[in-house]
Amino acid sequence: MRARTAVLIAATVPVTVAAAAVALKAGHWQLYADRHRIELTPRPRRSCPHCRGAGGWWADGANPQMEACGCWAERRRLTWRLLPRPAGPYDESPF
Repeated sequence: MRARTAVLIAATVPVTVAAAAVALKAGHWQLYADRHRIELTPRPRRSCPHCRGAGGWWADGANPQMEACGCWAERRRLTWRLLPRPAGPYDESPF
């Protein structure tokens, strides 16, 4: 019975990871994870009629700047904190 449960759990993990990858790609999200946080960042949509997946365009003028397209720039970034980050700069040098 325990071997069967272990096999079912081992088979469930890759399926769950594959389903999550498909959902992130379909929703145009990029996943970043480390031991301090899990972060979902929006990505530009390839089907956007304004930027055509480039994420923005260059504005003309004396100082050209990149203007972000609303297909991704107006969406929220989602962050979950897991472990506390280390304290800021120390008063003493490390060596």
